[in-house]
Amino acid sequence: MPRLLIKGTEAAMATASGSASTFGSATVVRVVNTATNADHLVTVAESAGGTVVGTFTLMRSESALIEKQNSHVIFAAAAAVKGAKVGYTN
Repeated sequence: MPRLLIKGTEAAMATASGSASTFGSATVVRVVNTATNADHLVTVAESAGGTVVGTFTLMRSESALIEKQNSHVIFAAAAAVKGAKVGYTN
């Protein structure tokens, strides 16, 4: 796993498109599903309430790094999914 530069505070994901977040205009967001009994859908959209760019299922107790445009927003099916702005470091 790459070393990460922490650039923001972890927060629960919005659960609706209209309240989705850019995570401080992040281009890389670390997401983690804190649920131990459920997988949750994560969605990236062009803007809050805008066109969906893509989706994926984040398995229970797993994490992932999402690379996105700084204006794109992220939301999840449950607030058990948390996100934080990060960057890569050498």
